[in-house]
Amino acid sequence: MKKTIIIYPLFFAVYPVLFLYAHNIGYVLLNEVLILIAVTIIFSLLLFLLLNFILKSKEKAGLITSLFLLLFFSYGHFTNAMGDFRFATGRIIIGPNKILFPVVIIFFILGVYFSIKTRRNLHNFTNLLNVVAGSMIVISLINIGAYRSKTKVTWQNNRSMEKRKAVTIDSTETDTFPDIYYIILDGYASSSTLKEIYGYDNQEFIDYLNDKGFYVATKSRTNYMYTFLSLASSLNMEYLNVLNHTESEYCKIASQMIKYSKVIRFLRERGYKFVNFRSGCSLTDYNRYADRNVHCGKLNEFLMVLIRTTMLRAFESHFIGPARGRVLRIFSQLAEVQYSIEGPKFVFAHILAPHPPYLFGPNGESVKDIELKMAPETWEDKQRYLDQLIFVSKKVKELIEEILSKAETPPIIILQSDHGPGYIWGKMLESGMEEQLSEEMLKERIEILNAYYLPDNAKDFLYDSITPVNTFRLIFNYYFNVSYELLEDKSYFSHIKRRCKFIDVTDKIK
Repeated sequence: MKKTIIIYPLFFAVYPVLFLYAHNIGYVLLNEVLILIAVTIIFSLLLFLLLNFILKSKEKAGLITSLFLLLFFSYGHFTNAMGDFRFATGRIIIGPNKILFPVVIIFFILGVYFSIKTRRNLHNFTNLLNVVAGSMIVISLINIGAYRSKTKVTWQNNRSMEKRKAVTIDSTETDTFPDIYYIILDGYASSSTLKEIYGYDNQEFIDYLNDKGFYVATKSRTNYMYTFLSLASSLNMEYLNVLNHTESEYCKIASQMIKYSKVIRFLRERGYKFVNFRSGCSLTDYNRYADRNVHCGKLNEFLMVLIRTTMLRAFESHFIGPARGRVLRIFSQLAEVQYSIEGPKFVFAHILAPHPPYLFGPNGESVKDIELKMAPETWEDKQRYLDQLIFVSKKVKELIEEILSKAETPPIIILQSDHGPGYIWGKMLESGMEEQLSEEMLKERIEILNAYYLPDNAKDFLYDSITPVNTFRLIFNYYFNVSYELLEDKSYFSHIKRRCKFIDVTDKIK
């Protein structure tokens, strides 16, 4: 009798994680993926061994384990296929989960029953499943390998370093250098966008910033409409159009530019420590070049996306606490950095709010019926966006009070959004009209919050239409006696499927 090798359950356990990684490879840390793969393998192996012990049949144990894995990891895709399906009976609203979850459980029970009862020889079927599952793994690995082979070129080896005036820093002067807080409020809209598109006046927040000594650039715009492009540009003080890389290379290059930027290198040369707050977004989460990575939570962006593809989606509300906790911990710990590290510090915090998912009401209260969605269509709930923005504004005010009241040397504080919200953009994507580049859509997505607290009258050199690409050029020129030339302030649009094919829209939103 031929010995049957049963390996396909492990392949089915690995494939969903590997597939998601292959389609998000430019944004996800490999160690995150390897940990998740290890967890799924261990779980599936334990389940297989338990079933084999009970049923005394490896073939049947493999079938049941694989059925469970397939249903578990495909649940979210079935839910997506049902869309916004709802129906009401009396006062009860029945949504996709209340229908799909019991259907999946019943299907699994039936599958277990027939697997146990069958008397057929499963040898050939097992070999077929081994081949099918193995092929799926190979295809994903080929896609990952193809991506990596195309992106062997690294920005660090191919960047064109801009020449600047050489400067010698006396180590005794570093004690007088200000701490620099670079705080990115993801998706925070400009005041004009809030008023004209969302019907909300945030002048009270702007007045607070002005009263505290901030300069608010009311006509500021992002240089790029996606986070990875916007931050790569601002942290390297240059436009990305000059990189001359292919579409498939840009994600990896931008990630490298964010993690080891010109700004970080410039400040380290002058005795600064680099403190990175772990955002949960792989682009700005753990940074191996940081002197300290401040841990703020375990539930990151990749995990949220993975959860929504699995049966855990039915229990999505139970993951809201960790997601809320990360945002709250970043705010609470930002002001404490000045006590824990001696000497000048560059503190970078990318806060994934008011960007979806909408976790907070206007006073920080929990929100009902939350979904951990982060795709463009998630901007559609304008009121929840405003509620979260109002709460974020309150937390920013508390943070500013804490930092300024306890700082021995007046710090530099930069409050900046990487891009605006995407309510209109999401609607245009749904209707296939993104190509039209409407002025209203561009205004919403590209106009941003951009506010500076600069001691010693440096704000006199700021101007109302400054964009992030010039932020550190201007600051470094004033505080460190270098001579960066300010660039022309431009904004680029790119389609969601061609994110690195840049269209200059500067004149469309002036």
